[in-house]
Amino acid sequence: MSTVEVVEPHALPVDQAKAALGGFADDIKKYGMKLEWHGAKADLKGVGASGSVDVTSSAVKVVIKLGLVAKAAGVDAGKLEASIRKRLKAALTPTPPA
Repeated sequence: MSTVEVVEPHALPVDQAKAALGGFADDIKKYGMKLEWHGAKADLKGVGASGSVDVTSSAVKVVIKLGLVAKAAGVDAGKLEASIRKRLKAALTPTPPA
């Protein structure tokens, strides 16, 4: 079983950081996964993978454990990690006012 762990620092209050992850939650739904929030932490569940999301005042940590089904489906842990890192960075980087 492979584990993917991504920590993305941010400077947002916890509730704003959590709200900023709405697009990330939508992205992972495309892969049959869902987030179930419990305060600033969430369980991440899907076929062949499970994990967690933890939002703190300084970072968001995503941990995904890939099971045998995900490996058999050809999920590449390195590509998954890069994709998560890119999406978290985009979600948590404030856009300058126009």
